[in-house]
Amino acid sequence: MARRRITHPDGRAAVQAWAEGQDDRRTLATAVRYLLEELSERAPGGAVEVRVPPFGVTQCMAGTAHTRGTPPNVVELTPATWLEVATGRLAWDQALQAGRITASGTRADLSRVLPL
Repeated sequence: MARRRITHPDGRAAVQAWAEGQDDRRTLATAVRYLLEELSERAPGGAVEVRVPPFGVTQCMAGTAHTRGTPPNVVELTPATWLEVATGRLAWDQALQAGRITASGTRADLSRVLPL
C-alpha cells in the first residue's frame, strides 16, 4: 500500500472547501490527490491507472499490474469531473456517456468503487 501524503483532516477539509465553491489551485490539487489516495486505499492493486492531470495519478484495482509503458487499463478525467464522480455529485455512467471520462481497457470501469 502506498504511503499517504495527505492526512485525512487536510484532505477532508480540501474536499469540503471544494464542495463549498472554493476552487483555487491549491484546494483543487489537495482534494484531487486526497481522493486518489482514498481510491488506491479502498481498491488496492495495479490493474487500472487513474490519471487526473495535472494533479495526480494512481493505480488501483486488483488484477494484473503493468510494469512499463502504457498500461492496458487507463482512466483519465479532468479535476472537476474526478471530484464530482469521486464525491457522488455525478454518476460514473453519466460522466462516461457525456464524454467527460476517457476509459480504455476491459477493467477501466470504476463504477463499483465510486463514489468514495
